[in-house]
Amino acid sequence: MKDSTQAAPMSYGWCSWHQAAAAGVRLINFQEQGSGPGGGTFACGTCIETHGLIPFEDQPCTPVL
Repeated sequence: MKDSTQAAPMSYGWCSWHQAAAAGVRLINFQEQGSGPGGGTFACGTCIETHGLIPFEDQPCTPVL
């Protein structure tokens, strides 16, 4: 039987805004690089609200023409 008090999974990572580890980080943007590895910047919930950031998955899709 599943415990109803079990918490949902949460991501942990580095917040690029306050420069520390944090729970619940979300991808804000990413950098593509031609032949090398790309990268991404992540922010915690507090920094998202404080700095008015929009997580990548919540940004509108803009088609490439």
